[in-house]
Amino acid sequence: MRSRTRQWSSAIAAAAVLILSAAQGQQPNGTVQAAPGPDTQIPSSQPGESGLAEPVALIEARRYPEAAQKINAYLQSNPGSAAAHFLMGYLLYRQDKPRESLAEYTSGARFQNPGVNDLAAVAMDYVLLHDYSDADKWLTEATTRSADNELYWYYLGRVKYVENHFDEAIEMYHKCLALSPHDLRAEYNLGLAYAGAGRMEEARTAYQTAIAWQQSSGVQDPQPYLDFGMMLVQHGKPAEALALLQKAVALGPQNPRAHEQLAQTWKQLHNLPNADAEMQAAIRLAPEISTLHFEMGRIFQLEGLTAKAKDEFARCSALNATHSTDSAQTPNLPPPD
Repeated sequence: MRSRTRQWSSAIAAAAVLILSAAQGQQPNGTVQAAPGPDTQIPSSQPGESGLAEPVALIEARRYPEAAQKINAYLQSNPGSAAAHFLMGYLLYRQDKPRESLAEYTSGARFQNPGVNDLAAVAMDYVLLHDYSDADKWLTEATTRSADNELYWYYLGRVKYVENHFDEAIEMYHKCLALSPHDLRAEYNLGLAYAGAGRMEEARTAYQTAIAWQQSSGVQDPQPYLDFGMMLVQHGKPAEALALLQKAVALGPQNPRAHEQLAQTWKQLHNLPNADAEMQAAIRLAPEISTLHFEMGRIFQLEGLTAKAKDEFARCSALNATHSTDSAQTPNLPPPD
């Protein structure tokens, strides 16, 4: 993206690590919401108060306890500083404390209206709380105030997708792509939204476009291969999906979801040894996911390995009894940036 984009977007770029993490499980259309890449730096739209320059630098260096100490000291002398409250809110967000973060943003708003980056960071707090309605509200406000910021449209598209508002998500991604042509993640998320809306040929085109872009740019993101492959499998085309899912595993060997989906594809193609190997790879990466053990048990049954199948089903039951429902969702890990 353009350097100007990095400057105004950095307030919310840190949110990219966890944004829509809840959406990494199965969506209604069976696709996977891709997780954006690692976080970047503190916003370059820094507070205009000289006393906050040092904590800004500390946050940038991820020295969070020291930054908190400096901001608290500043607030003791300047309790009415909206900028200090907003900065503390951002720091707490970076520490995965969305409720505390929102409280600080609320405190700052008593003295000054928050800026557009602040609103976007507030939206990310609501994403972490799985409150997508409020996340939608504040990202919509951010796009209204700053319609030329492509990342706001991108994140709003992500939220719309989680809310199952697929047609609106499609619109958001098109707005993002109009501002940032060849934005790879916007393009393959557009594919997800088209698939969610049942527009499979348009989804296919979006995935193929994203794959073509990264082949010519040197970017290696496994997600479009994974999402495209999953869509094909779900529509009864495992043979066509196989090469895509193999590529997803090759590019993201530490992603248990990719191994799981490749295992399921091999099973549909009646290649049980390869299905066995891939499902075991997924379990090694995510041993606490109950559905992986269940699927491993089914593969063992097909292989005639009754005792092993029984062990896997027992493991699945034990995990379901002692873990939350999250234990059934195979993680979809982002690739290295």
